[in-house]
Amino acid sequence: MRLLIVEDERRLAVSLAKGLTAEGFAVDVVHDGLEGLHRAGEGAYDLVLLDIMLPGMNGYRVCGALRAAGNDVPILMLTAKDGEYDEAEGLDTGADDYLTKPFSYVVLVARVKALLRRRGGGASPVLSVGDLRMDTAARRVHLGEDEVVLTVKEFSVLEQLAVRAGEVVSKAEILEHVWDFAYDGDPNIIEVYVSALRRKLGAERIQTVRGAGYRLVAG
Repeated sequence: MRLLIVEDERRLAVSLAKGLTAEGFAVDVVHDGLEGLHRAGEGAYDLVLLDIMLPGMNGYRVCGALRAAGNDVPILMLTAKDGEYDEAEGLDTGADDYLTKPFSYVVLVARVKALLRRRGGGASPVLSVGDLRMDTAARRVHLGEDEVVLTVKEFSVLEQLAVRAGEVVSKAEILEHVWDFAYDGDPNIIEVYVSALRRKLGAERIQTVRGAGYRLVAG
């Protein structure tokens, strides 16, 4: 899943980005409210972490503008301000949750995951394709009764295929959701991860659709 961090405290933004990337998310970072509004409006993000005190345009206005434009991306507001008035104002502009600095990183990740589950309409965190089961909450994969150990990137690539099992998923779509927008390396890197997944799960499970992408099927 792809997250956008809009935070002008650069050290905090970098720290959050590193931590969330290690959790398996693709993370983009901007430091200005106007750029955040543009990026959130143009990009296909699963969640936005939005600071309130920003240059260019504050977080309240960014959130309000996104909602006015019909953008329903989950928004978790981050701020050094506190008090009931500030929380109410943030939620009134359309934010989904609110976290006051300084906050625990563990709590932040829990809030992010809770919002993403809510976005899925309460869907089960377990994806099943034949005898392959992915627990997206625990980040564990089982093939029959056996657990398969995957790297963070392998898990993320497989998840993109599993959520659309039976459909063709293009390399561009996988890159968009597993790597961040700044990635300018060889898009064929995906083939490396698909090959690794085939070795661990069985070559027949991931089909190559020439010129289109990959399809995950039951083994």
